Amino acid sequence: MTDDALLQRQVFTPSALNGTLRSLLEQEVPMLWIEGEISNFRPSNSPHWYFSLKDPSAELRCVMFRNRNQLLRTRPVNGDRVLVRARVTLYEPRGDLQLQVEHMEAQGLGALMRQLEETKARLAAEGLFSGERKRVLPRFPVHVAVITSPQGAAWHDVRTVLERRYPLLKVDLLPSLVQGAEAPAQLRRALAFANTQGYDAIVITRGGGSIEDLFAFNDEGLVRAIASSRLPVIAAIGHEVDLTLAELAADLRAATPSAAAELLVPDQSELAQRLDDLSDRLIRAQDARLTQCRLRLDVQGEALRAVDPSQRLRQWRARLDALGARLGAATAAVLASPQRRLGQARQNLLAAQPALRIQRLRTHGQKLHEQMQTLMRTQVQREHSRLASLGGGLHALSPLATLDRGYAIVLHEGQVVTNAAGVKSGDELELKLAHGRLDATVK
Repeated sequence: MTDDALLQRQVFTPSALNGTLRSLLEQEVPMLWIEGEISNFRPSNSPHWYFSLKDPSAELRCVMFRNRNQLLRTRPVNGDRVLVRARVTLYEPRGDLQLQVEHMEAQGLGALMRQLEETKARLAAEGLFSGERKRVLPRFPVHVAVITSPQGAAWHDVRTVLERRYPLLKVDLLPSLVQGAEAPAQLRRALAFANTQGYDAIVITRGGGSIEDLFAFNDEGLVRAIASSRLPVIAAIGHEVDLTLAELAADLRAATPSAAAELLVPDQSELAQRLDDLSDRLIRAQDARLTQCRLRLDVQGEALRAVDPSQRLRQWRARLDALGARLGAATAAVLASPQRRLGQARQNLLAAQPALRIQRLRTHGQKLHEQMQTLMRTQVQREHSRLASLGGGLHALSPLATLDRGYAIVLHEGQVVTNAAGVKSGDELELKLAHGRLDATVK
């Protein structure tokens, strides 16, 4: 080899060549969008991220510097499928081809699930899923709204169960899409309309499906609309294993549409049995109450007869008769004494026969007779006055006299009411009058 040939050679060192290649790549290859799966993501003390982006056939080393990765909401993990905007460059110290990532977006189901978890955590922190804000469903609803697709099996299942369990219920279908991009807006509109009507509760439901099919019920706007609903909401989305944010925000979650219908209304057969049981209990309680009232009435009747005014009147009449007999005996004794004295005087007169003494004795006898009459009248008047006084006192004590003046005896369950605090609103009272009785209710 000649000296000229050596002079025409261009010899590179590894670092020079790597520098040249890096410049060529960065100048000639534009910024690219590349989709792949994250692998070899490793944390380090450096704020920069180092990882690989791969597909089934190849793998590229990547770096995302701090000034770029701090703009992302979430940190990627191995297995995430992402779309990156990157610049192709060369890491000169090792001569490795690498991507310098400027922007990253999550792709696929994994990204949706992470976004769902972030939304769930944020809404839970706001208290939208709190049990304290859950409302109790009405025990016997009259009119409910069902928000679902009219073509889906969920509407058929809900309607069938409601008609079987509680035919009295009036059910309105508010049709809406239950999957797809337009479903959340339609569901929100149906929910808002239901809240303006006179419904007792709302059922929002759909049948099973893939995770992607159910994602309409993870819409944040729909979740907030359910949480702020004026009416209680039952949510039954998919199958028992599926759980959406709409179900977490609802007042009650059911495993299936049929289960939602069963939770909403009572079973008519159970209600009929319950009514029969209550009727039997009521009859037994009424019979026991009547028996108890009869016993109390008998006891009160005996007690009333013991203080019956007519009984006391009979006692006073007997006493009055005794006093009359005593008065008659006293009167006879008073009358008999002058007669005996007069007879003795006559005997003395007959024995002596002095005309003057006879005249004096006759005059004296006449005076004694007048005194006797006066004494007898006085005694009779005194006894009559005493008898009238006793009769007046007895009449004043008689409840019958009080009743004659327009008063009434108030009885509650057989007991005399003397204090208004002894009764309450709704109690049944008996008013006993001088002539007859009345029934009254406390208001």
